[in-house]
Amino acid sequence: MTDVIEDGDYVLIFLDGKRNWIRKVMAGEKFHSNKGIIDFDDLIGRPFGIKIESHSGRTFQIHRPSQTDIQVYFARNTQIVYSKDAGIILIEAGISAGSRVIESGTGSGALTWILSQAVGPTGHVYTYEVREDMYNGARKNLAKFADMERITMHQKDITEGIEEENVDAVVLDLATPWLVVDEAHRVLKPSHFFVSYSPTIEQVMKTCKALHERGEWGMVKTIEVLQREILVRENKTRPTTWMVGHTGYITFARALATER
Repeated sequence: MTDVIEDGDYVLIFLDGKRNWIRKVMAGEKFHSNKGIIDFDDLIGRPFGIKIESHSGRTFQIHRPSQTDIQVYFARNTQIVYSKDAGIILIEAGISAGSRVIESGTGSGALTWILSQAVGPTGHVYTYEVREDMYNGARKNLAKFADMERITMHQKDITEGIEEENVDAVVLDLATPWLVVDEAHRVLKPSHFFVSYSPTIEQVMKTCKALHERGEWGMVKTIEVLQREILVRENKTRPTTWMVGHTGYITFARALATER
């Protein structure tokens, strides 16, 4: 990865907080908007972070897209796991370079992509999605942004069994995560993490009940992360009127060792 924009790179074209676009730079082509046209040839070879004027004189910023930027542009028909929740999942579950992670369901692939970025070239993400339409949509999304050598996709119901073993984390975004508790314990390394992301408290209650009943899990906890942006202006600084409030509850548990 270089600091210079190259043919084929994705860029964030930023005008203001409400008007920004992610586009793939293609030699000989142009970006069109109602605020003017930008020639991609004028970007190639120049550094990320430049300002550039469109043909109509409007000034745009050209940045390397962040993970949050790219997540927003994933085509989806279900809610994605927001970056505020994804970050906590990575840190709490210790998902980092070299980790082997099971995920289900794949959904749009937004969390799959973040997980694959975290595990790096020495790790791997194995993701399960039962719905064919979601599986195909996620594959298209991931093909644009992800290194697919780090990702194995299964079109399969994870409740029918996990094909991998000795993994570092199991991350679920399912309607019925409690049905995967036993199978998750079977494939997890001792002291490693089960993670369940659920939008409703009823799902959390059923999942936590299953975790406690088995006697195979320790340090069970559920958290919620709220995010509020602050609008900073001289003598008028205040919270914005809109915030990312409730998105989901995240339940964590650590697999207890089964001594023989």
